[in-house]
Amino acid sequence: MTSLMTVDPQMNIEQYMIELGSAARAASRIVAASPTAVRNRALLAVHDALDGARDSLIEANRQDLEQGRANALEAPLLDRLELTPARIDAMLEGLRQVVALPDPVGSIADMRSMPSGIQVGRMRVPLGVIGIIYESRPNVTVEAASLCLKSGNATILRGGSEALASNCAIAACLQQGLQAAGLPAASIQVVATADRAAVGHLITMPEYVDVIVPRGGKGLIERISRDARVPVIKHLDGVCHVYIDDFAEDDMAVSIAINAKTQRYGTCNTMETLLVAESKAAAVLPRLAQAYAEAGVELRACARARAWMPAAREASEQDWREEYLAPILAVRVVTGLDAAIEHINTYSSQHTDSIVTQEHARAMRFLREVDSSSVMVNTSTRMADGFEYGLGAEIGISTDKLHARGPVGLEGLTTQKFVVLGEGQIRT
Repeated sequence: MTSLMTVDPQMNIEQYMIELGSAARAASRIVAASPTAVRNRALLAVHDALDGARDSLIEANRQDLEQGRANALEAPLLDRLELTPARIDAMLEGLRQVVALPDPVGSIADMRSMPSGIQVGRMRVPLGVIGIIYESRPNVTVEAASLCLKSGNATILRGGSEALASNCAIAACLQQGLQAAGLPAASIQVVATADRAAVGHLITMPEYVDVIVPRGGKGLIERISRDARVPVIKHLDGVCHVYIDDFAEDDMAVSIAINAKTQRYGTCNTMETLLVAESKAAAVLPRLAQAYAEAGVELRACARARAWMPAAREASEQDWREEYLAPILAVRVVTGLDAAIEHINTYSSQHTDSIVTQEHARAMRFLREVDSSSVMVNTSTRMADGFEYGLGAEIGISTDKLHARGPVGLEGLTTQKFVVLGEGQIRT
């Protein structure tokens, strides 16, 4: 296999990716059969290698940052690209958390006896080889690699070209960890070229890759979803809603609506549209208008909401479909629960939607009828997160309906197979 640090710029990209894929397929069988203790030992060795390589990680990252500035990379991208001591600490803590998580591989559930005398159940098994394509953030290299390895999978990681030096430095630590535990080096491979053709080959190699997980902007995910010949776990947009119901408690509603928008602006689980029952508009909208003004949030509202939020711009039809990822919020007053559910199922990206209400029957109806990967009652959409759900770290969020939906943790990186135990039964 081509060495990480000696990739020839003139190399045949297709051949290089075939080499990575073939090696990953062979390694995946060894990783899948390895004991949990061996995979944990590898992750702890990666932890120690990263901790001991702080200076080289910072130096490699400095090279990426300098190149990014020279290429006029925007400030938010530079921020995501930077590896600070605190972010290295967070990577190390994330590794410790993954080690502590229960291993789903090999667990058997739903075992039951059939009239024929056979016992039938389902066993959790790894997906195989997972290709992960992502942008900017080099810490994703460690997060993704650790989750894939813990769940018994091999992985091929293709980070953004802007983080190539950082990712190669991290990859050297990953290789040290694998070697220390006696696992194949090809269990975790980082694509060591910035050539975009590598992505095209990675997503069209079903003979070597079982699943693709894209993490990045809408353009990247749309391209991968369109062109991939390998199954994709993904979400395109995070058009998330909070609905303040007729039976909401005012202070709770205001607190949730503020947090869901302002706690972080650039995340997929940030609220982008606030819906308010008309009976609650006078009680909550003036308070929210003041809070959002203090936070610097631009409001785009329907005519009824603007009566209580005079500084808001008039909302367009497109605003109800928009994932701003910015301090901008669409606000709409609706007649009640029916209208709120209809709006959400029309405009939502099926990511995360929440109702604020004290009426149990209305909450249960919202949970049943809103068709999103996470549906919430009396909490901020920002709680839609693998860690908050008790999954540990997550590989991403899925709005697909097949295989995994919502935050994808270790269990989402496995599948199930039927296992059958018999005592000589034959079919008659």
